[in-house]
Amino acid sequence: MSLADRLVVALAALAGGLGVAASAAAAHGTGTDSLKTAAQFLLFHAPAILALAALGGAGLTRAWPTRLAALLLLAGLALFSGDLALRALYTRPLFPMAAPIGGTALMAGWLVAALGALIPARR
Repeated sequence: MSLADRLVVALAALAGGLGVAASAAAAHGTGTDSLKTAAQFLLFHAPAILALAALGGAGLTRAWPTRLAALLLLAGLALFSGDLALRALYTRPLFPMAAPIGGTALMAGWLVAALGALIPARR
């Protein structure tokens, strides 16, 4: 596994851990529904990113679109969930339009993941 793939796996694991932490904070009265949404997005996407790393690393999908999809999902999570969490916990946005840009990156990541699955992998 390349260093880039290891980094993607580590960041996916971090997203999962942050999702658990945000869920716990939301359950104990910290934050709002926005924090719950941020936690859900982190927890839903972390295993998907791990799966993309595994599929690309095993050569079951074309490597470059699969890696690009994982990176788009990670960037989207950082922007979307980061913005929602900051708004919930500190009543400040990450920066203007961070959540919509992050949401767009998440949708693009899923689209690229689909394309990566459809492009035959090299043997």
